[in-house]
Amino acid sequence: MTKQGDGRTSRDHIVHATMAGGTVRALAAVTTDTAAEAQLRHGLYPTAAAALGRVLTVTALLGAQLKPPQQVFVDIVGDGPLGHIKANADANGNVRGYVSNPRVHLPLNDGGKLNVGAAVGKGHLYVTRDFGLKESYRGYVPLISGEIGEDFAYYFLHSEQLPSLVALGVLVEKDYTVRAAGGLIVQLFPEADEEVVSHLEAVAARLPAVSSSVDAGMNAEDLIRLAADGLDVTVLQESPVRFHCGCSRTRFERALIALGKEELEDMLAEDGEAELVCHFCSAKYHFDGPQLHALIEEAARQTQ
Repeated sequence: MTKQGDGRTSRDHIVHATMAGGTVRALAAVTTDTAAEAQLRHGLYPTAAAALGRVLTVTALLGAQLKPPQQVFVDIVGDGPLGHIKANADANGNVRGYVSNPRVHLPLNDGGKLNVGAAVGKGHLYVTRDFGLKESYRGYVPLISGEIGEDFAYYFLHSEQLPSLVALGVLVEKDYTVRAAGGLIVQLFPEADEEVVSHLEAVAARLPAVSSSVDAGMNAEDLIRLAADGLDVTVLQESPVRFHCGCSRTRFERALIALGKEELEDMLAEDGEAELVCHFCSAKYHFDGPQLHALIEEAARQTQ
């Protein structure tokens, strides 16, 4: 169990496993507390909470495949009312993210589900992996539905040549709180034989919603075994996941100093203070007049 940003204990976790003698990779996550903290921090309406919760979940699953200090960044640029959706995860289970317009809630779709696809709209999905080298690896594909899971399955197939099942779900209550969230990725390596492929395709067609399974009490390993449906499963690793942002007052002080002496002087003259907000976690950092004056002096020293 891990601690959330407010000190609460979280049971969120990720399991990394293989199936069918190592010819299939499987990752699953329970992210209920992670999605709930995102909803609380950003004041997300239900459709926005579902969209960001799904993106946080899949980003955390991508991060679980990395090694410190590697990171992954996901950017979904759609023309729907949500605007941009951004998320970032590292190899230690820390994930953060936001949507441009958190107060989005649309009528349910024809299936009676939150209409994430319409909220996201048409556009592109970008995945950037920072391996700590001079250049990062970036792949992108057009959004095919805006439902996130289908879009990532398309990304894995066309950008990484990995046929994949991607199931993501967030169950949101009428009071806007997150009741259950989780995700599952099953990827076929080239060595997987046709019998295994046919078996997994048949299972995928009848899998229950991930959010319903998590709400019923399933953990990440349970989700993998549900998808395996009798195939051998080898669990490789279990690790925690949590909503965590590495922003700090010091970082925002540096950002203000980088603006330069003249711009800070204008800010002090016009407003007498400054308040900066972190997009990723909504943390606020307030700088009063004397604090701004000290930053002006530091900016002046750095230009001497």
